[in-house]
Amino acid sequence: MKRFVEGEDRLQVALLPHCLEDYVTEDNPVRVIEVFIDELDLAKLGFEGVVPETTGRPAYHPATLLKIYLYGYLNRIPSSRRLERETQRNIELMWLTGRLMPDFKTIADFRKDNGPAIRAT
Repeated sequence: MKRFVEGEDRLQVALLPHCLEDYVTEDNPVRVIEVFIDELDLAKLGFEGVVPETTGRPAYHPATLLKIYLYGYLNRIPSSRRLERETQRNIELMWLTGRLMPDFKTIADFRKDNGPAIRAT
C-alpha cells in the first residue's frame, strides 16, 4: 500500500508489549474482522480514497478505518471519540490497525463520506 500512512509490523519487538501477536489469541474476533475486510474489494463497494492521491499528506487506507468502524460496531462503541481512545489503549485495536491511531475527526469523516459503502459491506 503505497502513499498511505503505514502501521507497524505486528511482530516488531517493543518493551511492552513484547509482540502484539502474543496478546491476541488465535480465536479472537479481531482476526475475523481482519480476514473479512482484507477480502473485500473496497473500490467496488464504493469506498472513497482507495486509490491514494499523489500530492498532500498520505491518508489512512480505507480498510484500516473500516476495521476500526467494524470493531466499534461489534463492541457497541458508536462514538468516534471513544473509538479514537480505544485505538490508543486497546490491544486488540492496536493489533488490528498496526498501532495506527487516527483522530476522531478522521473516523467521523470516514463514516460520513462512506455511508452507502459501509452499508453495502
